[in-house]
Amino acid sequence: MGREINPAKGGVADRILASLAAIGESSIRVVEELGEWMLFVVATFGWLFRRLPRRETIWPNLYQIGVRSVPVIALTGTFVGMVLAVQSYTQFHRVGMETLLGAVINMAVIRELGPVLAAIMLAGRVGSAMAAELGTMRVTEQIDALAAMGANPIHYLVVPRFIACLVMIPALTIVADFMGVLGGYFYSVYLLGIESHHYIQNSAQYIKAFDVFAGIAKTFFFGAAIALIACYQGFHCDPGAEGVGRAATAAFVVAFVVILMLDLALGIVIERIYLSIWPEGAQLIGV
Repeated sequence: MGREINPAKGGVADRILASLAAIGESSIRVVEELGEWMLFVVATFGWLFRRLPRRETIWPNLYQIGVRSVPVIALTGTFVGMVLAVQSYTQFHRVGMETLLGAVINMAVIRELGPVLAAIMLAGRVGSAMAAELGTMRVTEQIDALAAMGANPIHYLVVPRFIACLVMIPALTIVADFMGVLGGYFYSVYLLGIESHHYIQNSAQYIKAFDVFAGIAKTFFFGAAIALIACYQGFHCDPGAEGVGRAATAAFVVAFVVILMLDLALGIVIERIYLSIWPEGAQLIGV
């Protein structure tokens, strides 16, 4: 008689091979999509430096991305400052250092929370909207119609949105920073009873102009990432309403992760620049 085949053993081997094949296919798809996105980025920058789009295509995007986002950003910044005051006061009060609360709140808002939360809010509001809008244009073949008429879709649709994000997100971050500082001051002084002059004095002593510019500088990278990711998702949208929904969701999720990754990388670079300008700061952080 021939040798019998163990079904259980064959089943395990098949499952292992199937798992490895699935991992390989997923890895290939990720690499392919990353390559397509890089080509999309190169094409966008190529048109950006070759010829700027008409102002008529930029102004509506500036309004949609910037002006209409001010209430959401201002509200977010205000509550971030207040929440920091609530969470930090108890810890500082235990060690008798509540007068330093202003420096901690303002540093956290200006250097990290203001830029990052503003970018995340805009990724949810603006990024998803751009992906859905461009995805709908792809599904209804409007993008193909533009190409058929001789207009480059990236130059006409992507570059104006990229410029608007690059300009307005830093401006909106300033709004978030201002409202966060104001919210922290209001809660600390009027509700927690910290003396106003101590709050302002310590804030001015520990926060440098470098901190303000460093926080704003990061948002240029955040804005570029949001625009490029959202527009790419819209341009490569799957057919149908379900495809548009997936594109909008993917635009926010991917932008959210990329913003956090950029924040980490830029934070390391900015910290090194800071220590090269003020070497005495290395003693405070143990470097």
